[in-house]
Amino acid sequence: MTKNVSCVIVDDEAMAREIIAMHLSKIKKIDVVAQCCNAVEAFNTITNNDIDLVFLDINMPEISGIAFAKSINKNIKVIFTTAYRDYAVEGFELQAVDYVLKPISFERLLKAVNRYFEVFTKVEKTSSHITESNDFIFVRSNRRMLKVNFESILYVESYSDYIKIHLEEEIIVTRETISAMEAKLPKQNFIRIHRSYIIALSKIQSFTSEHVTLNRRTLPFSRSYKKEVLKLLENY
Repeated sequence: MTKNVSCVIVDDEAMAREIIAMHLSKIKKIDVVAQCCNAVEAFNTITNNDIDLVFLDINMPEISGIAFAKSINKNIKVIFTTAYRDYAVEGFELQAVDYVLKPISFERLLKAVNRYFEVFTKVEKTSSHITESNDFIFVRSNRRMLKVNFESILYVESYSDYIKIHLEEEIIVTRETISAMEAKLPKQNFIRIHRSYIIALSKIQSFTSEHVTLNRRTLPFSRSYKKEVLKLLENY
């Protein structure tokens, strides 16, 4: 990745903005374009600049961070920064890169930024590979690189900092984000139904308006994916 990452910090507390900016100043490849005290100011900044990443507080006056995240271009990634745990599930359903609780240490923010770099660079590196070979990938597990055929995958499950790749005969655990894995899977064969699940369309046995069943395992649709998933399945 050659270009630096252009960022915006959005928080109604000046001290919080300054702490995040101070931490980010120590990280290479990160450019803070602006510090914004509310969503309206942030929206204007994003409209007038090429922004890659937003560090976004949730509890803000007038327009919340959750509402703001839903309104911006999906190509702009979000790292939520908040004092409240209550919004974590909704934050991840919006496909946030990370959810960082205040007070924010440099080490924790660095971990969140590294997670962004990991997803971004893996998408960039694997895109051409998928075009050339569309039937398998290699994943690291137990110090080995294992070949995984796409046709053998039932579903992929998020598992803390790892994922579980459920095959017909076994489960492979690898250190990977589910978003990075999603980028490696052929879109015509797999679909994300939840922040924690990606399923193989060909393995579906049945579905309702709330969940899908494959290999005798029932997996739920999350609210943010449900409409798109049902539309695809009903026309599949």
